[in-house]
Amino acid sequence: MTQKKYIIQNNPFVVPTTDGKIIKEHFGNTTDGNSEISIAHMIAPAGWSEPFQTPEFDEFTFIIKGKKQFIIEGEQVVLEAGQSIKIERHTRVQYSNPFTEVCEYIAICTPAFSLDLVNRED
Repeated sequence: MTQKKYIIQNNPFVVPTTDGKIIKEHFGNTTDGNSEISIAHMIAPAGWSEPFQTPEFDEFTFIIKGKKQFIIEGEQVVLEAGQSIKIERHTRVQYSNPFTEVCEYIAICTPAFSLDLVNRED
């Protein structure tokens, strides 16, 4: 019997959160044990933000709907639907949605996202 050379992800891991953000990891550490890359579908509610962080991974973000604000090394950047960004590892960044509509986006991290590598500030 031949082993399949693809995986269809129909049951992503839903990461528990306390801030109203929905995180569905399709591939990565928690879903399939892949530490090289993680791919997650995110929905950030209006008014959401998280602490500053200095991750040990590159993070690519593609905005599907709404807007998302980034503070990158002190510079404020706002992306809208259809735009994308790459933020290099070891860059201090804060992610937020200070706007009135939900922001839906895809996040890809290389190596994969992990709490050990994100380095969130208290």
